[in-house]
Amino acid sequence: MKAVLLKSFGGPESFELCDVPKPVPNAGQVLVRVHATSINPLDYQVRRGDYADLVQLPAITGHDVSGVVEEVGPGVTGFLPGDEVWYTPQIFDGPGSYAEYHVASENIVGKKPSSLSHLEAASLTLVGGTAWEALVVRAALRVGESVLVHGGAGGVGHVAIQLAKAIGAKVFTTVRESSFEFARGLGADVVIDYEKEDYVDAIMRETNGHGVDVVFDTIGGTTLSRSPDVLAQLGRVVTIVDVAQPQNLIQAWGKNASYHFVFTRQNRGKLDELNALVERGQLRPHLGAVYPLSEIPLAHARLETPGNGLQGKIAIAVEPSAHPAHGRL
Repeated sequence: MKAVLLKSFGGPESFELCDVPKPVPNAGQVLVRVHATSINPLDYQVRRGDYADLVQLPAITGHDVSGVVEEVGPGVTGFLPGDEVWYTPQIFDGPGSYAEYHVASENIVGKKPSSLSHLEAASLTLVGGTAWEALVVRAALRVGESVLVHGGAGGVGHVAIQLAKAIGAKVFTTVRESSFEFARGLGADVVIDYEKEDYVDAIMRETNGHGVDVVFDTIGGTTLSRSPDVLAQLGRVVTIVDVAQPQNLIQAWGKNASYHFVFTRQNRGKLDELNALVERGQLRPHLGAVYPLSEIPLAHARLETPGNGLQGKIAIAVEPSAHPAHGRL
């Protein structure tokens, strides 16, 4: 099978398209023909060596799968050959999704939403699971509460806005002015241009000094230390960014704030919940660009480029028929 191998840690040129053996499912596993995958910040962090101690080279990386079950291993009861599925491979535990085939334990695999193409489904598994873990599991966002989503036009952010609205929360988000219409179309109630206005001033003005109940950090920087300035009492901060630089959180004490650090976990339950939202029309991924498997280096380079103008996700068509030139998005 064709696969994109990470031969060394470094830039996008570290990838190479190669022929490798097709995997075989063991007990409790399914073999999936991958139709589509996508690119996430986690992918380029792995590529450049941020987690070098956890990745043995050469490696097949990638963290999203949408495809069709081709074969099931002994003991598999939930899937049959021909089933359309979606999932996030176990992170740092075996080969990833930049390949024509992938093997996974059936307990992390879900039935793909019928209303999504493979490209769309592959663009939702990791970011959708991350947003669900952050807002539903960790922040316990409730109806009538308010949330600030940093980076609302990004891969996780654009899903978080939709998820928060489905819960029944009021959504504030920070984006560039060029993404105002996009963010409002997702359901954001208040859109803040972070390049022209301090979000702390904007939030406190819009909430009459009350602040928001939840801050969802997808951007890093000084977000952790500044979040208490926009939090209501008993507010919660959830971050998915691994920030190495120490930050002073003393102001959080006065707000009785809680902080949650999320590295998303894989399971079928989250996928089934996301599937229900998709089928009810409350959640849909946005594809900012689509590349073929052979152009993963170009996709990585684009995602890493500041001011790339992307909204939503970069999808990768692994199966040629999944590409827009051959069918629907």
